[in-house]
Amino acid sequence: MQPVIIAGPCVIESAALLDTVAAKLCAINERLHTHIIFKASFDKANRTSIHSFRGPGLEKGLQMLQAVKEKYGLRLLTDIHESWQAEPVGKVVDVIQIPAFLCRQTDLLVAAARTGKIVNIKKAQFLSGRDMRYPVEKALEAGAPEVWLTERGNTFGYNNLVVDFRNIPDMKEIVPTVVMDCTHSVQRPGAGNGSTSGDRQFVPSMALAAKAFGANGYFFEVHPNPDEGLSDGPNMLELDKLESLIVQLL
Repeated sequence: MQPVIIAGPCVIESAALLDTVAAKLCAINERLHTHIIFKASFDKANRTSIHSFRGPGLEKGLQMLQAVKEKYGLRLLTDIHESWQAEPVGKVVDVIQIPAFLCRQTDLLVAAARTGKIVNIKKAQFLSGRDMRYPVEKALEAGAPEVWLTERGNTFGYNNLVVDFRNIPDMKEIVPTVVMDCTHSVQRPGAGNGSTSGDRQFVPSMALAAKAFGANGYFFEVHPNPDEGLSDGPNMLELDKLESLIVQLL
């Protein structure tokens, strides 16, 4: 079976950006016979600074994501931060994502599960892979038809993350689909003078190492020009480098 591949910009910056990325993903799908899931956030509620760009918000953001789905036929993934967002988001997207730092929030997990959509839970920066059995239990018992788990690194001192790739086989004992978040795992949280920094040059290595440990999904935040991105620029992968990396993973 082909791996799950999730890709898209960190945040919805504009309709033009969504169009550019979606068109590229469709072209990759056609050439490689893949089924990339399009990802973008309508609201980044966890930015370092109150002055940071957050996105267009729920209503406008969902309209823009729906437009991508209708034009390109791509499946969609987005994240939620509050329980009340689950129902409207579930009417548009195919996969609802739970942010890592919220993966223990019972009401959020239950609300996402009750939409009947796939729930992708990111492993918290302070938990082990084996600890994720409990968030999975919450989602499954609340009715989620399928749950994925995503590795995104663990806090390693201040402003740094480290990936223990043993978490991947540990989480595969809990769920069949384990995704490697290849871009958030190279973040340096809060290390950019009011924003998150990162080391995007290590993204391909993260993906290939995760494959060696048995990952069967890969998450990439991509942007045509990451240095101009309004969120997570330092750790986003250049859009034109995505296809060659997917070829290596396939």
